[in-house]
Amino acid sequence: MDRVTKSIPLVYADEPNDFAIKQPVLTWQGQLTNEQEKCSKDIIEVFDNNKTHLLWAVTGAGKTEMLFKGIEKALTKGKRVCIASPRVDVCVELYPRIKEAFANTSMILLHGRNPQPYHYAQLTICTTHQLLRFYRAFDVLIIDEVDSFPFVNNEGLHFAVDNATKEKSAKLFLTATPTNLMTKKIKTNKLTASYLPIRFHRHLLPEIKLKYTKKWRENLKKQKLPRILLHKIDEKVKRNQRFLLFVPRIADLKPISDILAKQFDVSKWETVFSSDDKRMEKVSDMREQRKLFLITTTILERGVTFPGIDVIVFGAEDEAFSTSSLVQIAGRVGRKRDRPTGEVLFLAEENTLAIKSAINQIEYMNKKAKRLNG
Repeated sequence: MDRVTKSIPLVYADEPNDFAIKQPVLTWQGQLTNEQEKCSKDIIEVFDNNKTHLLWAVTGAGKTEMLFKGIEKALTKGKRVCIASPRVDVCVELYPRIKEAFANTSMILLHGRNPQPYHYAQLTICTTHQLLRFYRAFDVLIIDEVDSFPFVNNEGLHFAVDNATKEKSAKLFLTATPTNLMTKKIKTNKLTASYLPIRFHRHLLPEIKLKYTKKWRENLKKQKLPRILLHKIDEKVKRNQRFLLFVPRIADLKPISDILAKQFDVSKWETVFSSDDKRMEKVSDMREQRKLFLITTTILERGVTFPGIDVIVFGAEDEAFSTSSLVQIAGRVGRKRDRPTGEVLFLAEENTLAIKSAINQIEYMNKKAKRLNG
């Protein structure tokens, strides 16, 4: 957000909702499944009646598409709408999809790395930090990946949400992995929720395979990687199978990459982390299939879709991987109709509570999905 000091005057204007509504508002031509349609109707009702609501849907359920009819109705009524996410990558991926779905609506993308100057728009897509720029501006605020860092448990960003919305406004939270506080609020009727346990293509979530790798960190210091990891990477490189390799720490990226460079063609991958200056570029290279795989921290655990990928989590026992991040990582696989399956491999020294919980959560969701599939 750049530097803000006490000497800089902060100015706000009353929201005029001065928008030219051009038809058709919704330019998306797709179809929703029956389950998505039910959630979509709940969302319309939330936006109409200025409620606060949670959409709890498994990874790859088509959350974005479920928003479209609700957003269409809000925009048609001249309401100002914002979709915010804690993650820059989510905003960058979301923007072209929303732009295509609402081609006739004024729109802006705001995040710390975007040089585009600000302009008044009916539909804003931004990081949750950018909400601090707004005061009583939005009639509808949608927060995607509401349980993710840095939004979760951040009082300043929760204040920004309340400050950026009008006194009478709708708030919709989206997640595949709600926090304990959220599930508690649902159980005690303090928060309403819509739940969708099945992906749009009706295939089950790929389940986690766990393999043990003893003393991997000690061996990494000796510039050695577990045989199973090298074998898996070799197998995928030979098959030209794209994948993400998640590691616990930024400090793990270079040593792992250096070891792989002795055995594989270095042009096939990049390393990427949160403060990486070339992060956008590298993610784009992966998306455009210019790279076979990325070695990454949890920064790519959610909100990004690379069609037809597998995932490997190396050092899955590390505390950097919470239950929700492990579920989200597994959720990168099998998202597309033309490849609804794939491999989710966790390599760990031990089976931690977070790993057990992630395995159980995915199995539980799949049981619920099987019932829907009959």
